[in-house]
Order: sequence, then structure tokens, then C-alpha cells
Amino acid sequence: MAGRLVFVVAALLFFCLAQVSSDLNVVRGANRRLMQEIDCGGLCKQRCSQHSRPNVCNRACGTCCARCKCVPPGTWGNREMCGKCYTDMTTHGNKTKCP
Repeated sequence: MAGRLVFVVAALLFFCLAQVSSDLNVVRGANRRLMQEIDCGGLCKQRCSQHSRPNVCNRACGTCCARCKCVPPGTWGNREMCGKCYTDMTTHGNKTKCP
């Protein structure tokens, strides 16, 4: 009886883990952490669509997106929604880097 119960619990646990792991996007690299993949190119294109210098904006946005794994919604503002990584990144001239 106890053996059957252990088998059922193990099978249920295995099934749950299989479901969770199939729903995650795994980025494999040097650090091998679980991270969500986001479309930096598409999100930055939308973010910089109304910028006066869209190429410069796209380059900076792409760098920030790759490092912080986030692009704020909209074409302007909302930077705090991506957290400290996005808001505190600066250029060599001590200006905010991320659009």
C-alpha cells in the first residue's frame, strides 16, 4: 500500500514538473539561468518609433533590453516599470542611457 502511494505521488510530481518546464523559455549561455526571452528588436522598434533619432534610440534601447530583460511600454516615460537596472544605467557622460 505504501509503495503504491509513493509511486502515485512520484508520478504526479513528475507530471507537474514536466508541465512547468515545458512552459518556460530557457536561455542557455555562460550563466545558465532561467530567463524569459523577450523580443528586444520589436519592443525597441515600437518604443523608439516617435523618437527624433530612431537609430540612436534603437541602439541604446537594445543594449538596455539585453542587460535588463525589459522595455517599458509606450513611446516615452514609464522607465520605472523596468526597475533599477533600467533607470540607473548611464552613459559615460553620466546621462541616462535607456530611452
